[in-house]
Amino acid sequence: MAEEHLRPFRADAARVDLLLVADMVKPNSRVLDVGCGDGALLRLLSEEKGVDARGIELSQQGVNDCVAKGLSVIQGDADADLSAYPDGAFDYVILSQTLQATRRPRDVLEHMLRIGQHAIVSFPNFGHWRIRMQVALGGRMPQTRNLPYAWYETPNIHFCTIQDFIGLVQAVGARIERGVALDRFGAPLNSSAPWVWNLFGEQGVFRLTRKR
Repeated sequence: MAEEHLRPFRADAARVDLLLVADMVKPNSRVLDVGCGDGALLRLLSEEKGVDARGIELSQQGVNDCVAKGLSVIQGDADADLSAYPDGAFDYVILSQTLQATRRPRDVLEHMLRIGQHAIVSFPNFGHWRIRMQVALGGRMPQTRNLPYAWYETPNIHFCTIQDFIGLVQAVGARIERGVALDRFGAPLNSSAPWVWNLFGEQGVFRLTRKR
């Protein structure tokens, strides 16, 4: 699944997964970033890939941050507002570290694949061995760098593993064009075996398209 060469990571990046997502996007394409936060990815794509970058963000503060950076972002909810976008409006629709916070992940993914020629999704892997150990030995919901919230204040409502996500991709009739699992240091795992990704990957990043 990881058939493309990954360019070297830049040390000044705020989040390594954003560089990987950007690496999956072709220059001068049309991009919609769903749940774009403060606009870090949109600005990266605009500056390095020259894309026509648009975004939707739930929080007013996030929208304000994006607009202050000169980005084209509107306030919106991934669960409620993607249905308003026409088919094939974008080349890429991106959902970065947001899938687990949506109420209806399957519906969101299906809309992404309808709106865009490609969908790119990154998410924390709840199947990582450290998370399993925290639950097994500590008996409490885990907290990690990628899942920093206490269970009673987390915005995440649908935790999933990499294998769970691969199952969802199959359920919606999509195809994985490229997949990468990142270890705790942000480096790609040197294996293409899904069970290795599921056990040792802290994050998964996937580019999808509809099966023809």
